[in-house]
Amino acid sequence: MSLTDLMGYAAASLTTASFIPQAWLTFKTRDVSGISLGMYSAFTLGIALWLVYGLLIEAWPVVFANVVTLALASSILWMRLRFGAAASANDTEA
Repeated sequence: MSLTDLMGYAAASLTTASFIPQAWLTFKTRDVSGISLGMYSAFTLGIALWLVYGLLIEAWPVVFANVVTLALASSILWMRLRFGAAASANDTEA
């Protein structure tokens, strides 16, 4: 493995790992009140496009990082869509 690949895997691991605590907290609490639907939708689409880009140029560190991040981001986006509507409805009733 080249130094370039090692650098890519290190960067991918750190940026993906930094995302895990927020994802874990969201899964655990199901509190999505602070998550912007627009931002998370754009973020998840961007991650999907980075994944496609990585596949097209066969940049495996990019692919690795974005597969994991896309799974986490998609899960949080799904939770935002599912539980965010209920939170919004409860806010308007109060």
